[in-house]
Amino acid sequence: MRIALVGAGAFGEKHLDALKNIQGVTLTSVISRRLDQARAVAQKYGAAHAGTDLGEVLARPDVDAVILCTPTPMHAAQAMACLDAGKHVQVEIPLADNWADAQAVWRKQRETGLVCMVGHTRRFNPSHQWLHRRIASGELALQQMDVQTYFFRRQNMNARGEPRSWTDHLLWHHAAHTVDLFAYQSGRIVQANVLQGPVHPELGIAMDMSIQLKAETGAICTLSLSFNNDGPLGSFFRYICDKGTYVARYDDLVTGREEKIDLSQVDMSMNGIELQDREFIAAIREGREPNASVARVLPCYETLHRLEQQLSR
Repeated sequence: MRIALVGAGAFGEKHLDALKNIQGVTLTSVISRRLDQARAVAQKYGAAHAGTDLGEVLARPDVDAVILCTPTPMHAAQAMACLDAGKHVQVEIPLADNWADAQAVWRKQRETGLVCMVGHTRRFNPSHQWLHRRIASGELALQQMDVQTYFFRRQNMNARGEPRSWTDHLLWHHAAHTVDLFAYQSGRIVQANVLQGPVHPELGIAMDMSIQLKAETGAICTLSLSFNNDGPLGSFFRYICDKGTYVARYDDLVTGREEKIDLSQVDMSMNGIELQDREFIAAIREGREPNASVARVLPCYETLHRLEQQLSR
């Protein structure tokens, strides 16, 4: 399986670290906005080609699939360009920053029949997998999910503290993780409400947001998001179930009493990004729809669209 990475930033390298652990995968090319960065990452991970243009990758016969870790506003157009070129594609979350573009990617995937997967990592984290299996089997019934997604980003910086060429978004990016996960764990979302705080005068986005969701099962979700929070940083998921409470912190899981749960047997890795990439590669090899396919995550983006409409009233 010959892979090209487009977007050689902090998250792109997480995918390259994961791909090293998957048998039969070769990194063919690294594309980045800056050629020096592309060359440095290509050399570090053993890719023969580095460049600055997605078109270079799409024209190469030695590329079977592309992983896109580019700025959010580029995701939809680049994903469709990959599909048009006959390349399978995994696009990092979010699929798009508007409902029309999300639907366009879904239609293009149906037209080409290629694998198009979105980086909804929470479906793959061992912590959430452990809970998903028990909820799906009826061992647990989710009553409420309480989620905090907190960062400190009062300037337009990325995870490495470097200036960004685009502006991140609480709704279309960070809320997408939880909206999709809640539906994955509890069923179709039937009600959604949102409030946002003041808009940042320079960034042009709300820095604080509160979202309420209700699933067809009756379970509810409360999601608090902030770019104003000065620690602790990250996302924390509290599952309040009929038989126990659990707190998931990425790939770790504890009970409501902070008793650690052994996740070592959940899957072949404890790294959610690696498991996500393994699913992408396996779906291509087996000719099947992956978990987190465009079709499976599309309802999340419809819900985000409904929430955005509330904010625009």
